[in-house]
Amino acid sequence: MRTFSTFIETLNQYLWGLPMIVLLFGTHLFMTWKTGFIQRKTPLAIRLSLTRDQASCGDISPFAALSTSLASTLGTGNIIGVGTAIALGGPGAVFWCWLTGVFGMATTYAEALIAIKYRVKTTDGRMLGGAMYALERGLGMKPLGVLFACFGVLTSFGIGCGVQVNAISTIVDSAVKSAVSGTGSALDRLLLQRPDAVCLAVGLVTGLITCAVILGGVRSIARVCEKLVPFMAGSYLLGCMVLLYLNRAFLGEALSLILSGAFTDTRAAAGGLAGSGLILAARYGIARGLFSNEAGMGSAPIIAAAAKSRNPVRQALIASTGTFWDTVVVCLITGLVLISSLLNGGLPTDSVSGGELTSLAFSRIPYLGRPILIFGIITFAYATILGWSYYGERCLEYLFGKISLFPYRFLWILVLVFAPVIRLELIWSISDTLNALMAIPNLAAVLLLSGTIAKDTRYYLKHLDETDSSPVPVRRR
Repeated sequence: MRTFSTFIETLNQYLWGLPMIVLLFGTHLFMTWKTGFIQRKTPLAIRLSLTRDQASCGDISPFAALSTSLASTLGTGNIIGVGTAIALGGPGAVFWCWLTGVFGMATTYAEALIAIKYRVKTTDGRMLGGAMYALERGLGMKPLGVLFACFGVLTSFGIGCGVQVNAISTIVDSAVKSAVSGTGSALDRLLLQRPDAVCLAVGLVTGLITCAVILGGVRSIARVCEKLVPFMAGSYLLGCMVLLYLNRAFLGEALSLILSGAFTDTRAAAGGLAGSGLILAARYGIARGLFSNEAGMGSAPIIAAAAKSRNPVRQALIASTGTFWDTVVVCLITGLVLISSLLNGGLPTDSVSGGELTSLAFSRIPYLGRPILIFGIITFAYATILGWSYYGERCLEYLFGKISLFPYRFLWILVLVFAPVIRLELIWSISDTLNALMAIPNLAAVLLLSGTIAKDTRYYLKHLDETDSSPVPVRRR
């Protein structure tokens, strides 16, 4: 087992090293140019996300599709990952993380466009799409589509299920034990005898709640995400706004450090955090940004293909706002909160992890700081569970058909129940590997179909309000 673990770690160092960063960020830049800087349409995209498209075909509303996509991408990476990037790469890492989000919007747009363009309609009227269908129908490369789907199914059980419920159980277990430790209560005595009791209870509750949602299919998942995502994101951002107000005298200096630290060494000014200019700042900022928004991974377009939209460009524009909210807004605000809190004093900077840095910053809000952070981590992780359950289902259905859905859901619930009492370090590493392997066939589809993407973008931006549903007929499956 130790040999296998070492192999996975070595593989990850290569897969998530310079080649993958160059491939992903290079694709972001290339698709930005190829689409004529589609980011300039962000105000239109936000307006479209709030508009119901009546003359269209699909399973869920455009906003529901966006909410479900955000459910899977808004996660602990937005809260803890930004802190990790700052701790390792210095304040300048925030700039590179933000820049990744800005240019990543073009890749998110492109992969969503081809997912919708090449989607299929099942005999029971459901819409299915994603990189696997784009590879098969758009490029005639079904083996690559099968590989993408296989990696997607395996990844869903790791990063989308096991590690998320484990994160929930860990923070709940810590809070409960901290509250009852030494009280001599019945619960305190129980936890002394069964230290894993809270974790197991969290797994059971999470499994039951999730079962009730995912058995209802995409409409049920979308309804929950449509209500949960705005609430959880709003609560977290409200806490951030309070911290920014408390640190208002240091915001200008924090912004200056982010900009200057992207290219120079700002360790002394930032209170001793690691960072040595361009190399470390770019490395950790880009890596955390890519991991946070999943642009180029091929996951979010799977739900975009289920949206009601009269043409691919409309929903692709809406999908691109997911990267905007996830990285350009949430990650940037988190970065400003952490750096301004450091400048405001009172936070240790030596040997502090990203999670500890974020926790210490929120503890500055009297009484409510830590509860807001705990609530954010729990809801972000649970939303990710719902979003990835849909991604995994669609990948498995592509491979084996609708008959595979019940066994998948049953296994999904089992993982939710038992993952909280299992050490998941190796699962994290394997999931990182599978994420990178998912990206490779997806980016191949985006780059090889870039000409089609550019052509459709030009055409549909001129005919955005017409009622044609797709540049090609939706094929039944």
